[in-house]
Amino acid sequence: MPDYMFLLESRLSPEQRAVMLRVQELSAALGFNVYLTGGTVRDLVTGASLRDLDFTVEGNPSKIAHELEKGGAKILHEDEKLRHVELLFAGDCEGSISAARDDHYVRPGTRPEIRWSTIMEDLRRRDFSLNAIAISLNPASRGLLLDPTNGLSDIERAEVRALTIHSFTNQPVRLLRVLRYAARMGFKIEQRTQEWFDLAIERNLQETITPEDAGDELRALAREERPAVVLKAWEEHDLLDAVSPVLAKKHPSYDAIARLMKVREDLFTAGFRPRLAAPMLLAILGRLKDRELANVLSKAGFRSAEVEAALSFEEEALEAQKELLGRKLNAPVDAFRFLEKLPLDQIAYLMAESNKSAALSKIRAFLNKWRPIRIALPAVATELEALGMARGPKFDAIVEQVFAMQLTGRGKTKEEREKILRKVSGIKEQPKKKEKEKKPSKGTDKARAAAAMGDAAHKKHAAAKAEAKQAAKGKPVHDKPHAKPHAKHAAHSSHGKGASAGKKSHGRR
Repeated sequence: MPDYMFLLESRLSPEQRAVMLRVQELSAALGFNVYLTGGTVRDLVTGASLRDLDFTVEGNPSKIAHELEKGGAKILHEDEKLRHVELLFAGDCEGSISAARDDHYVRPGTRPEIRWSTIMEDLRRRDFSLNAIAISLNPASRGLLLDPTNGLSDIERAEVRALTIHSFTNQPVRLLRVLRYAARMGFKIEQRTQEWFDLAIERNLQETITPEDAGDELRALAREERPAVVLKAWEEHDLLDAVSPVLAKKHPSYDAIARLMKVREDLFTAGFRPRLAAPMLLAILGRLKDRELANVLSKAGFRSAEVEAALSFEEEALEAQKELLGRKLNAPVDAFRFLEKLPLDQIAYLMAESNKSAALSKIRAFLNKWRPIRIALPAVATELEALGMARGPKFDAIVEQVFAMQLTGRGKTKEEREKILRKVSGIKEQPKKKEKEKKPSKGTDKARAAAAMGDAAHKKHAAAKAEAKQAAKGKPVHDKPHAKPHAKHAAHSSHGKGASAGKKSHGRR
């Protein structure tokens, strides 16, 4: 059996792992059994990116949610009736905590009676088999996969299968949802489920989808990675009217969606994990006027704060652009600090919709040049510390000053950074010690003198040998006009003259 906990932990980000461990601790402290369920397990099994953490507890999740809130989590929405809490966990992770329940229908199509239950009953009452899988996070069964409806097999066959013949009758919004799952994952609808789907369309069950349920699907659509594919599937089956007749008439703005999808890829490449629900919602409804937009969102069950945020989003993004183009942000370091604090969804909106090249160039520089320099800044601090400066306020100020210089293109190499650090900090380079010239020893002098005498004697011997060879050939030795005769030959010549003179005088006598 696969080790699902190892697979899960290897796929989780550090922030998501910390959230999971914290929920485990709180559940154990409160005596609740807790499980990872739904989309988290489905995405784990299929290899998709784990966007959310969906927990189900056999107990009241509100207690856990409020404890998490003390640690920095933010409660986005709480449904006390269904005991369902949507949160933005500490570390900027999204997810939910729900109570295990069973929906009991007196007859198909009526409102269900909610009963709090065990995890197995909760899984069996769900919409599709691929969402009816859980992983236990409890000490006695940690890592155990729970799959009572054989959803794992459906995932392997790449099929979306409804769990009951009354699935679409009980909740008509599942007509939208089954197409969304199939389009997102590239799955086909299982044959019997397709028959139930077609029958529900013939009975016009799509007209009974409540505006609140349609609004939930619209929210989910804005968070999809391929919303255009889902929208086209809805339009193909004439289901866009169920979401909004105005949207069905004017059609989604597919061009705006495509631009934002390209921006999302660029942000992923730059190392971000963007949540672009707000700008994507505006892109989907891009052809609607402000009054139509507000009306559609209100009818879809969006809270007044959500509607106001959607209507003011574009204005806030354009105001940020105006500030980005101002003189106060001409220096790269000032522009960096401004963009660092600007919400990522506003940056994405400007990248997709702005026609101001100066603003776009700063944003691209921030993503692709300035942030990598900022990430590598600890290395500059290490280099400054190696020069002998102790850490402190002055130390930090110097590092920030060097960072500002790096944004202008200076200090690219380690040698350049060292010069800048020395200049800014006032740390002078230590002078190099001169090497003393070593006096040659007496023995060395004697050896050199002996070698010189040997060379002279050798040259003298070679010259004498050459003269002897010339004399043997009968050639005058001293061809040169001022050459002195060799001492040996001079003595021999004078001796010969003296001998012949003696002979002559002896003859006279």
